[in-house]
Amino acid sequence: MFSPPKLSTLTLAATLAFAVTIALAESSLGAPAIEAGFTREGLGGIDAYLEAEIAANKIPGAVVLIQRNGEAAYLKSFGLRDPGTKQPMTANSIFRIYSMSKPITTVAAMMLVEDGKLGLDDPLSKYIPSFASVKVGVEQKAANGAVTLDLVPARQPITIRDLMRHTSGITYSFIGEGLVKKAYADAHLFDGDLDNAGFAEKIARLPLDYQPGTTWDYGHSTDILGRVIEVVSGQSLYQFEKQRLLDPLGMKDTAFYVADPAQKSLVAEPFPNDRIIADHFVMNDPRVEQKWQAGGHGMVSTVADYARFAQMLLNGGTLDGQRYLSEKTVLSMGSDHIGPGSGVAPGPYYLPGSGCGFGLGFSVRTEPGHTAGEGSVGEMNWSGAGGTTFWIDPKQDMIVVFMAQTVADRDSLRVHLKDLVYRALDDIGPGVGLKADARH
Repeated sequence: MFSPPKLSTLTLAATLAFAVTIALAESSLGAPAIEAGFTREGLGGIDAYLEAEIAANKIPGAVVLIQRNGEAAYLKSFGLRDPGTKQPMTANSIFRIYSMSKPITTVAAMMLVEDGKLGLDDPLSKYIPSFASVKVGVEQKAANGAVTLDLVPARQPITIRDLMRHTSGITYSFIGEGLVKKAYADAHLFDGDLDNAGFAEKIARLPLDYQPGTTWDYGHSTDILGRVIEVVSGQSLYQFEKQRLLDPLGMKDTAFYVADPAQKSLVAEPFPNDRIIADHFVMNDPRVEQKWQAGGHGMVSTVADYARFAQMLLNGGTLDGQRYLSEKTVLSMGSDHIGPGSGVAPGPYYLPGSGCGFGLGFSVRTEPGHTAGEGSVGEMNWSGAGGTTFWIDPKQDMIVVFMAQTVADRDSLRVHLKDLVYRALDDIGPGVGLKADARH
């Protein structure tokens, strides 16, 4: 069983060393970049691309970190942190990471699995009884063309694994169409002074969009997983994550809101006309404390914090000599859990895209050359609706963390950034899905 450690002198020293490393990377890129196998010209392409995006007023600013072989090869801040105050972007800027909260919540849950307190195939109703009688919504079309929603029993229970791989049938109202999604919208899920317990009860009263275990469909599954963590641990989601994961990793700026008054000015902001995530979902103000600790979308973080989390996973569950998950668990999380033989079909709004499967908390690249953006087979990645993204590439021993606050430009940024990073590699190995003209 994992015993939560105290922040030792060694851990603090390692955290400070990491901060010094990334500061040096930002101020002097030459030697670290070359040692990590990048060309200066290639990394200059990243500079030119982001500077052009800023000059065209597509984004106010951004921060990029590339880390390879455990060393920061590239860290740069671009543009403005806040277009209103004209504060410059800095490497310690704090971003709303939205769905990049999901991997953190999933890792926290997997720690409980390793503790023997939670089982991947346990029914969700074991921890939240309201889900025992959940129904599945099935649309029926009458002869006159009218469409109604029938509620049928679930053929099998939602499991903890279903929550982690988005096969629970729990959906989002704002991605796609249908009567179940309309029911979610009509339920006004975000109204009131929410917490994880109350939100889970709201979801349990709604129909599922698919039979559990049959279809990948993006939704509030990880929010419900956050409530499971609370039930099992007896702590709030943040308390558990802070004690077991965030503090030991040195992720001091990762939380559900910015509590320190001295740090509130560090929050990165989008352009005023680029704040709408979805129909009615506007970028929140993370300076304001909220009761709801949404495990699927509620966190803020920095590039340096998230890099420590990603590096731990790349290392197979360890960082600075401390183990957080077993290597076997990390390998399982990074394997495709919805591929052939799983009984799962990609839904109509399959966000991982062609050439990718889905593991436990991450998209997993399964084929070279079939996705938007370059990369290696075995890559784990996910993004946030507010403009952030990260990926872990075990074949290249590399992590990349990108943070901006934009909705309008987020998709093109992710694809172009991936292409530029891989084109900057001078010693690229086999198994990378490069386009035919990528290197020449």
